Amino acid sequence: MKFRTLFAAALIGAAGFAPAIAADEPQVVRQEMMKKVGGATGAMAKMVKGESEFDAAATLAALTTISEVAATFGNYFPEGSETGMETEAAAAIWSDRAGFEAAIAKFKADADAGIAAAPADLDGLKAAFGPLTKNCGTCHETYRQKKS
Repeated sequence: MKFRTLFAAALIGAAGFAPAIAADEPQVVRQEMMKKVGGATGAMAKMVKGESEFDAAATLAALTTISEVAATFGNYFPEGSETGMETEAAAAIWSDRAGFEAAIAKFKADADAGIAAAPADLDGLKAAFGPLTKNCGTCHETYRQKKS
């Protein structure tokens, strides 16, 4: 009886430990960071498209999220994290590290400029949103693998 209890406890412990290991993997962290950016961008996109009302507080929160992610995003691409965990990171990140870091810095600078401008209306949001999303596309084109 004790063996079964011990075995069951070991299985439960191992099952709980595996996700904790995966959560610390840089690929997992950066995927979660990109989900945050996607959510923030999506919220602003709905406003820009007229699918939701302009909300200055939500706009500022979205821009802040993007700025915060961009501040540390580059830290989650260490050597050896080029593969695994279903990463879409392109090899160019490691072969053109300076270019990748510059793209992240530009993304952060544009988010920070949007925060400083504090868009008070839809036109203000559009002025900040355009350059920001252009950065997304440019970075993804170079530093993200094409989906099959």
